[in-house]
Amino acid sequence: MSTTAPTAVDLEALFIDMWASFVGAPELLLPGAPPADGTPLWTATVTITGEWRGMVSIDLAEPVVLAVTRGMLGFGEDEQPDLPSCTDAVGELVNIVGGNVKSLMPGPSSLSLPVVSRGPVEVPTEWREASTLHLSWSDAPARVRVLTDASA
Repeated sequence: MSTTAPTAVDLEALFIDMWASFVGAPELLLPGAPPADGTPLWTATVTITGEWRGMVSIDLAEPVVLAVTRGMLGFGEDEQPDLPSCTDAVGELVNIVGGNVKSLMPGPSSLSLPVVSRGPVEVPTEWREASTLHLSWSDAPARVRVLTDASA
């Protein structure tokens, strides 16, 4: 099993390409700081199992969730997306990013179904952060992380 993981540069390329495709505003997605403690975030994760084992986790502030949902599901700027629509969009986002990470790693491997939470998702203690990308959209934080199974 390989213990390497995509770098923050890899994550940036994947995420910005995806953002441009679905949200259509790549110039608004900027390097950012880690989310401040207490910032309410949506979290979505997928795991990759096979020759390479890892987890892709995305943490998004509410304004980012709304932008992704509007872009992916065609809501207008004046429309307020509902909770199920936001959950679907955030789950699809992590699925796309996870699939792209999976394609960078040695295979064969499988991608899990996404887990989406309006709040943190507990990461198993044996998983370690391998790379992190901090972004900002309209002053709202977005974080993409790849974790690897340290027990493997």
